[in-house]
Amino acid sequence: MGNEAAGQQHELRANMHGMWAGVADSWGEHADFVDARAATETARLLALTSPRPGDRVLELACGAGGAGLAAAEVVAPGGDVVLSDVAAEMTEIAATRASAANIDNVSTSVIDIEEIDQPDDAFDVVLCRHGLMFALEPERATTEIARVLRPGGRVALTVWGPREQNPWLGLVLDAVGAHLGAPMPPPGVPGPFALEDAGQLELLLAGPGLEDVRVRPLDVPLRVASPEEWWTRTVALAGPLGRVLGSLPADGTEAIRSRAEEAAEAYRTPEGLEFPGVALVGSGRRP
Repeated sequence: MGNEAAGQQHELRANMHGMWAGVADSWGEHADFVDARAATETARLLALTSPRPGDRVLELACGAGGAGLAAAEVVAPGGDVVLSDVAAEMTEIAATRASAANIDNVSTSVIDIEEIDQPDDAFDVVLCRHGLMFALEPERATTEIARVLRPGGRVALTVWGPREQNPWLGLVLDAVGAHLGAPMPPPGVPGPFALEDAGQLELLLAGPGLEDVRVRPLDVPLRVASPEEWWTRTVALAGPLGRVLGSLPADGTEAIRSRAEEAAEAYRTPEGLEFPGVALVGSGRRP
């Protein structure tokens, strides 16, 4: 990679890190909602990795720390969990939640998933809930994951499946793209559906030599009481989306919202809105 390209990568990576720092408060505000919606995913991650008392666990791209906090209860006594994220603001929220829940076998660290600042063979389990797809070079991230796993260590992670199977987010991105006359997210910027292909995810996990690699879909529907709740939560939690909308004048944002809510009427039920959603769950084991 030339100096100019490397500089561009560095700048883009710094922008991505800043973007997640900028939405940390929103992730803290909606943390319980996120964990409730992702409960099935978290249960699957723990089932695939089978953490046991005494194990060391690393959660990457932890956000508010939901998956790692769930693992902390399983590995006690004697085990511990490192809650990590590229944004210190996120790890601070995760630490606060751990303290509030009286979970004392966790620590936090600011870690880039593509450059994990931990020793080789350091963890029995690595978890990542919807973080890998935002890596600029996901193959670097999976290589790093394999490196920090101990022999026999297990990894399980989730990414969003195909965009058309996740209209709860796709409709908003479509509305933004239609308003701007350009794709959302922009070309070259990793977005929520960057790893929507199960075959690609399988290759990424198998590349660094992990064994027993499997990728399976998991239904993760989204149910909300109103279009307002859907819009508010989606915009608050989607880092790239929030930054774009924040740069627009109020009438532009309102036009996008109206377009998205009109499309969402297809998913109305007597209880509110019910969107289908599909995650891909990938897992593997270090030999």
